[in-house]
Amino acid sequence: MNATIADRAQAAYLGLAIGDALGATVEFMTPGEIRHKYRVHRDIRGGGWLRLKPGQVTDDTTMSLALGRAILTQGGRVEALACAQAFEAWMRAKPVDIGNTVRRNLVTFRHSGNPVAPPSEHDAGNGAVMRILPVALATIGEPVERVSTAIRAQAHVTHHNVLSDGACDTLVAMLHAVLEKIGAGGTAQDLRHFATVLVARHAEYTFDGKLRDNPSGYVVETMQAVFQAFFATTNFEDCLIDVVNRGGDADTTGAIAGMLAGAFYGLDAIPRRWRRALDPNVRDACLVQAQALLAIRS
Repeated sequence: MNATIADRAQAAYLGLAIGDALGATVEFMTPGEIRHKYRVHRDIRGGGWLRLKPGQVTDDTTMSLALGRAILTQGGRVEALACAQAFEAWMRAKPVDIGNTVRRNLVTFRHSGNPVAPPSEHDAGNGAVMRILPVALATIGEPVERVSTAIRAQAHVTHHNVLSDGACDTLVAMLHAVLEKIGAGGTAQDLRHFATVLVARHAEYTFDGKLRDNPSGYVVETMQAVFQAFFATTNFEDCLIDVVNRGGDADTTGAIAGMLAGAFYGLDAIPRRWRRALDPNVRDACLVQAQALLAIRS
């Protein structure tokens, strides 16, 4: 892997964690409540409903790191059972936050031993896409069929749903395009066609038009907010400030927008104040894991 890909992979991981930490402060707040309290929320300060320490992250980042460790333990393979075991161990460690769908399906796995949750129209949450980055890094250059199999191996542990699958497929395709092809010199609009394809397959994802404020944990609303923020801005900082100030499930919209914008804009585009504010143990873990996942493919 060349230095450019390594830089962008690390920036994606840091972007994930920074977006998570930034957004967690205003999670479940409305845009009006955010404006009243902060005018514009732009600093990693902790707090929020989870009463986090400044720089602390939530399940978006810690589940991603757990998934990455499982992939590395399996020599780069994304295997459903290993993913389920990693997630279940993560849950046993009492994370600061856990989504209802994740908890329910991991408890089921604990009793059944089956790492594939049953298909459910009710499991269209954002929990599978928020942690997809390690799969994207581990499958760079792989055939589409193998990438799709890997995506579903981790996603279906907790979210066996076509809308969730569509979001995961699209985000991985966008990340691969940035890491392998677009690189420096492109614009965010070069990635718009991936979102357009998703909308063509699932009209629910239509994002042009009304601003998606206060996005819920429903994966459609999450991705609408991410797409709008990413395509409406021209740098990493503005993208994250835009998306988290929409409130709602802001740690997850921040995490997803952060991984995409990080990959696209690179390490130098991430504000130093945000890098310094992030929990140093998390920061180091993200940088090391990004390199390790890339090394599998080299």
